[in-house]
Amino acid sequence: MRAAIGLALVAAGLAGPAAAEEGLGPVTKLPMPRYVSLNASEINVRRGPGLDYRIDWVFRRDGLPVRVIDEYASWRRIRDHEGEDGWVYHALISGRRTVLVTLPGVLLQREPGGAGLARPCDTLTALPAGAVACAGEGVVARLEACAPDWCRIETGGYAGWVPKTAIWGVMATEVFGD
Repeated sequence: MRAAIGLALVAAGLAGPAAAEEGLGPVTKLPMPRYVSLNASEINVRRGPGLDYRIDWVFRRDGLPVRVIDEYASWRRIRDHEGEDGWVYHALISGRRTVLVTLPGVLLQREPGGAGLARPCDTLTALPAGAVACAGEGVVARLEACAPDWCRIETGGYAGWVPKTAIWGVMATEVFGD
């Protein structure tokens, strides 16, 4: 009987935030999941979608990429690069795309391809040919374009291509731009 009631609620669209339409957010009709960035330097992350829910933690880094995994009214459930998730008010996130460097040192290349994988930045005496800069772990960069295995990012006035495996904030199959 309990299963029949649950199926009836899902069929009627009354099961709450978990009943999102396949591939699209029930509120925005934007792709789900999707990457966005934080739009403020201090953002409360709540246990549920509303001000009555407890604050579980506070983000204190503007521009950090997060993944929207659910929507309910004016609230978005987000997940960070460590796999933690919670609810934030929609105005506190932006469609501006950023990524987080997840390896100790990643060379930004002039062109996609080559040996751009992690090399500790502090051990380099000079940049190898074809590299324009070195980004350390934890750097947040603006996402400009993505090819099948590489993405073009910009940070600190430097722009270049990095392997997708060295950043967080982009889908493995995502291709756009350049």
